[in-house]
Amino acid sequence: MTDQQSSRSSGTATTDTATERLFVLDLSGGRVFSINPDGSGKKILVTGCDNPDGIAVDVDAGYMYWTNMGVPIINDGSIERADLDGGNRRFIVPKGGTFTPKQLTLDRKARKLYWSDREGMRVMRANLDGTEIETLVDTSDGDARPGRDQTKWCVGIAVDSTRGHFYWTQKGPDNAGLGCIFRAGIDTPQGASATTRQDIALLFKALPEPIDLEIDYEHRLLYWTDRGDAPKGNTVNRSPIDTTPKQEVVMSHLGEGIGITLDLRHERMFVTDLAGSVYTARLDGSDPRMLTAGQGNLTGLAYAESVESRRNQ
Repeated sequence: MTDQQSSRSSGTATTDTATERLFVLDLSGGRVFSINPDGSGKKILVTGCDNPDGIAVDVDAGYMYWTNMGVPIINDGSIERADLDGGNRRFIVPKGGTFTPKQLTLDRKARKLYWSDREGMRVMRANLDGTEIETLVDTSDGDARPGRDQTKWCVGIAVDSTRGHFYWTQKGPDNAGLGCIFRAGIDTPQGASATTRQDIALLFKALPEPIDLEIDYEHRLLYWTDRGDAPKGNTVNRSPIDTTPKQEVVMSHLGEGIGITLDLRHERMFVTDLAGSVYTARLDGSDPRMLTAGQGNLTGLAYAESVESRRNQ
């Protein structure tokens, strides 16, 4: 007898209920909180974070991961992990294991964490328990002075495990129009290193201040936020990634846009800004709405959906 037949014979039915949450970082408050996709149901999950900036959620494993920038001029950055309710909090990359970690993403296929290290001038990754830390790209060009040249600042990060690439932003000085987006292979070419690899492609240049990155894998589009001044800044942008790159502004009028996360199943995106707001819109930027405001200085953002089976009479 199948489970479905058993349910019918006993007069019960099993249904799947989707549980959705947004996980949000508040830089000024040093905290992680979650809300429903309509902005309701706020829950404070973690407090006492040291300038949190990037967050990733692994629903299957039951963990959330976030970066702590620490003091930008000091090598004291770290990455923490906790249960989705904020419990069992611990460091997986201790203070000083990375300089100023910014945005963070999870390669679910390879079970790796990727992040950009701003003052460290590099792109890094590690196992989900923090072991085997690697530097994939070193943008310092021999400059040992942390953070002096802002064109070398690595900020956003996204991974396309299907095509074997990762993407990152280098934001440049404030509103200088020197921001860039790059792409490189997940596998460093044989005989190359983080400083000598030749497979790095420049996709966009002369951007105001590109920050966070996300990928729409179904439609093969790269999304990013830009916190620079209008008209090109304070925006959400997208571009095809398998053909010639072409920037399209799909959302504007943000208050220094930072975090972005995509909900592909419902064809929508969510965005945060430093002014303390969370927004949502369709993937093409239509139907934009503010979900909540005045929540601090918001940085990283992650959407998570789990499916719970419930047996009903």
